[in-house]
Amino acid sequence: MNSDGALNDISYGVFVVTSAFEGKINGMIANSVFQVTAQPPKIAAAINKNSLSHEYILKSGRFCAQPLAEGTSLPFLGIFGFRTGRTFNKFEKVKYKLTQTGLPVVLENTLAALEVKVEQVIDLGTHSMFIGTVTDSEVLKDNIKPLTYDYYKCVLRGKTPRGATTFREDKEKKL
Repeated sequence: MNSDGALNDISYGVFVVTSAFEGKINGMIANSVFQVTAQPPKIAAAINKNSLSHEYILKSGRFCAQPLAEGTSLPFLGIFGFRTGRTFNKFEKVKYKLTQTGLPVVLENTLAALEVKVEQVIDLGTHSMFIGTVTDSEVLKDNIKPLTYDYYKCVLRGKTPRGATTFREDKEKKL
């Protein structure tokens, strides 16, 4: 059985996932973020092990998931999706605020902020799945469509970064 076509039909949102450790902040684009329970509200996020965000989430036990608006530009997505926080200050020209626990909340192009305390980490090989309870949340913008991965790929013609859960080298060469 070939899963190529079937995997393309899975729907995803596009999020900025932020993290902090010892006063240092970082953020990245993630498409594998989803609600797993309602009571209590729990969120799961798959994060590449090579990312600085992974390191900060693992050490701090916290992250903030922020769904992006459909009108988000490719240059903005590039800041968080195609640059590493190890060599580039992603927040230098981006408006943000800090939560009470020190997590950055991006104020541009984000619809909401969901602060999560990690309770479980599952090793997925190249990624870790962080699962935790939403400890605080805030709606930043109302009545705006969230950015989906399908819209990003088909309308914006965005590419998939190598560390993404959906990256496939053979598919990226065709774009």
